[in-house]
Amino acid sequence: MLEKRETAARERVEGLREEAARLAEVLEAAEIELDRRVSAREELVEALAASAAESTAVTETEAERETAPSPVPVPGSTVPPWREGLPVTVLAPDYQRIVGVVEERAPAGQGPLKAREIAVGLGLETTPAKVEGVRSKARRLAERGWLLLEASGAFSAGRRLVAVPDAGSSA
Repeated sequence: MLEKRETAARERVEGLREEAARLAEVLEAAEIELDRRVSAREELVEALAASAAESTAVTETEAERETAPSPVPVPGSTVPPWREGLPVTVLAPDYQRIVGVVEERAPAGQGPLKAREIAVGLGLETTPAKVEGVRSKARRLAERGWLLLEASGAFSAGRRLVAVPDAGSSA
C-alpha cells in the first residue's frame, strides 16, 4: 500500500515537472515575441522621426536642440547610435546597467561576457527568458556601437561608430 502511494506521488511530481517545463517554454517564447515587438516599435518610431524631420523645415537653433541628447533618459526609449562625446547617461537605465556590468569586467581583464554572465552581474535570475531579454538589449547596444559583439556571441567593453542612415536628421 505504501509503495502504491509512493509510486502515485512520484508520477504526480513527474507530471508537474513536465507541465512546469512546458509552461517555461511557452513563457520564454512569449517574452521573445514581446521583445521583437518592442524592437519593431522602436524601429518604427525612429523611422517616423526621421521622416518627420525630413519633411519639416527646421531652423538652426531648433536643429541644435533636437540633436542634443536629452538629459533624462526615458525607460523604454530607443538606443541612440554611439558617437564621440555621447555619455552613457542618454541610455535608459536598463541599458546603462548592462554597459556598466560589461565595462566593470573590462579593467580586470576578465574577457567578454556571455548574456547569462551579464544577467548574473545585474542580479537577475538566469532563467532562459531573463537571459534572452539581456541578450536582446546587449545586441541592441552592440548594433548601435555602445558594446562590441565578439564572434563567440559574447559582449565586451568598447565603442565604435556605426553607419546610420540620415544621421543628421534624427538622434
